[in-house]
Amino acid sequence: MLLALIVWIGGIIFFAFVLAPTLFSVLPTTKLAGDVVNATLTKLHWMGLVSGVAFLISSLFYNWQKHVQLRPFALSHVFVVLMLVSTAYSQFGITPRMRELRAEMQTGDNLAWNDSRRVEFDRLHAWSTRLEGGVLFLGLGVVILTARRFGNSS
Repeated sequence: MLLALIVWIGGIIFFAFVLAPTLFSVLPTTKLAGDVVNATLTKLHWMGLVSGVAFLISSLFYNWQKHVQLRPFALSHVFVVLMLVSTAYSQFGITPRMRELRAEMQTGDNLAWNDSRRVEFDRLHAWSTRLEGGVLFLGLGVVILTARRFGNSS
């Protein structure tokens, strides 16, 4: 359970606060930075999806061993399911459309600020960022709930 949380939440924190800002500040074009961010975000999403399933399986097994019941509707499980749904929507709903728009725009540097493709891309980017932030905050909640669960397990 803890490894799954560390991988997922740590990956989001690293991506959001270290990797993405650094790429946009050191790479010569926003297109190149966007290409790297897109590839990295896809990997992060898959890490999250696998980690979320691993957490749920481990947590349910732990509950069965400790309490002889699965407790599928425990708050930490609800949070992880919300995290999984958000991550899946971002990966399979938002990201493919953003990828299409980026390909249509060729480079975002030459488009008018009110170009419909740029406007849609910016709207989707805002939703992607909100979802990722939501996953992070839910994940921090799961960390607190899990720490409390292990703190009370003596």
